[in-house]
Amino acid sequence: MDASVSGRFRRLLIEHSDDPAVLEETVRAARSKSEPVAALPVEETRRHTRALVRGVAAALRSGGPGEDVLAAAERLGSDRARQGVPVAAFLDGFQAGRAHLVRTLIAEGRRLGVPDAVLLDGVTRIDEITTALVHRMVHAHRVAELEMARTVREGRAQMLRQLLHGESVPVLAPLDPSGAYHCVVSDVSDPAVAARLESELSAAGTALCGLVDGRLAALVARLPDPGTMAGPPAGPPAGPLLVAAPPAPPAGIAPMYALGRRALRAGAAAGMTGLRGLTELALLTATEAEPELGGLLAAELPAGLDPDDPFHVELAGTALAYLDHGGRIEPTAAALHVHGNTVKYRVRRLQELTGRPLLDPSSGAAVSRAANWWWALHRWLARTRP
Repeated sequence: MDASVSGRFRRLLIEHSDDPAVLEETVRAARSKSEPVAALPVEETRRHTRALVRGVAAALRSGGPGEDVLAAAERLGSDRARQGVPVAAFLDGFQAGRAHLVRTLIAEGRRLGVPDAVLLDGVTRIDEITTALVHRMVHAHRVAELEMARTVREGRAQMLRQLLHGESVPVLAPLDPSGAYHCVVSDVSDPAVAARLESELSAAGTALCGLVDGRLAALVARLPDPGTMAGPPAGPPAGPLLVAAPPAPPAGIAPMYALGRRALRAGAAAGMTGLRGLTELALLTATEAEPELGGLLAAELPAGLDPDDPFHVELAGTALAYLDHGGRIEPTAAALHVHGNTVKYRVRRLQELTGRPLLDPSSGAAVSRAANWWWALHRWLARTRP
């Protein structure tokens, strides 16, 4: 393009880039095509529009956008991300403003007798410049979004750690200070597994998840349906062991976390899996806290059993299942996949070897006797495991 001719287009753009009327019309066009942009203060749109229009004019003079023009585009992309304007919405506004400015230049150029070829070349050059600006804006928008997401997540993770450790901290979103939340604890440290469990825990409602003391923990308004995290109907819950405490307000969640960690250790030692209620593990947690007393029971009640005899180990396992099923033969047999008569024989044989009944309804301390047997068998069987 002849320098004198191309200069006419540059002068046309430069003149209009400083025209307040053209600027206002371009601002209105941008706001009319994007609701999120229209929701911003007018001066905010005007500020960026002025900077970009002048930047394009400067780029036409210098043969390409300089770092100051590209920096202005980056500021626009970053600002819109921090203002909560989606990238598609702010690009709609930008393109609408650009289209209006180009139409204005073409109309004014034709009025002044600028050849169509000059106008076409000028518009093509504007498109090249604005394409470079769009790339910078989109990149800056994405970078800002990632930084904000990381900052928000880190802030929430810190709040979760402080609440679980009993520190005084303002309760912010997504939690409600007056709400009540289940404290869920686990021994999951693998980020990939933790991410999957976070998704499942968050599906039922408000949830705050993160790694606390190196392990996944969460505060959830509602626990997932056990069916969504469980194994086959006939088997135990599947997946890593998760212990969920009853709901408590955020200010009172620290004791639930401490109890949950104790219950988690006890449940893991017993080979439990899946999502479990803290109260479901109450007895196991309490007995796990007194290993010496449990050892005394394990030495006294099953004294007639030999831990090196596989048959005796089988008797102890059957007796424990029998107690877990309330002394009922058929449920015990179903759980062990054996015949009911087999359960009866094993229970009777264990009682013969130990010289003590497993259940004694006639005793005034039937519940405590059964609990002592349950505790003793747990500890005794734990000694037989490799």
